[in-house]
Amino acid sequence: MLEFHKIVNILLKKPWKVLFKEDIFEIIDPEMKKSYQSKVDKTIYNLKSKWYIYSLKSWVYILPDEEDKTINKVDIIDKYYLSLVKKYIWSFVWNNYFISWKKSLELHLKNYSVPDRIVVINKDLNKKIVVWDYLIIFKTISWKDEQSKNRKKINLFSKFSEFTTVKNIEGIDFKISSLELAIVESAILSDNDEWIPIELLSKAIKKYKGILNPEVFYEIGKYKYIMSFNRLKEISKTLDDQLYMIFLDVIKKNGWLFIWEWLRWF
Repeated sequence: MLEFHKIVNILLKKPWKVLFKEDIFEIIDPEMKKSYQSKVDKTIYNLKSKWYIYSLKSWVYILPDEEDKTINKVDIIDKYYLSLVKKYIWSFVWNNYFISWKKSLELHLKNYSVPDRIVVINKDLNKKIVVWDYLIIFKTISWKDEQSKNRKKINLFSKFSEFTTVKNIEGIDFKISSLELAIVESAILSDNDEWIPIELLSKAIKKYKGILNPEVFYEIGKYKYIMSFNRLKEISKTLDDQLYMIFLDVIKKNGWLFIWEWLRWF
């Protein structure tokens, strides 16, 4: 095991502001010997008591600055939340993801507030992580071809990854849904939602209607979210005639999907 002052020096040079316990374990004891676990725990306690690290939740720590010593835990979580989200993303799915649903649309509209819930679409992982009142949801996305003989289930991550962009938020790069995909996703009514963010969708449609790519809507509509397109059709009816006709046409071309989506509610 390293001496305490050497551990501190390494920690202070870390580019990440958020660390998991295994990251600190690896610094303290590069050999990762289980027999050293109690000593590692004592060292972590010592690092916490001297404010070299600060515990956000079990097994999750930050490298605090001087300001953090004077603010409460709720505000500290808000301050480091984006770094924590990126740390979980990097650890679980690396670069194979995109931030989805309502928060992705808010980011396009330059709303960088901490969301109660953030959805991370990826290829393989379905997992929920609770950080106080915040929820990070890792979610896969698939499509079942009901018209095929074997009703083959297809993972849509690779396909929908084509409709993404990169946003830099407080110095951190995140992959998020494209504007078109974000609009469609935000019209989804999930198990935990009680309402559709009509005001948010209306604002996005009004602001970006001139630059939206219809081809993306048609491509998404081939596979999924026809109920979302039905809602968007109604929202756009009084906002933009051209978009209204596009959403209506997507529904007409893929109307059989609406039947299967509707049946899943019963």
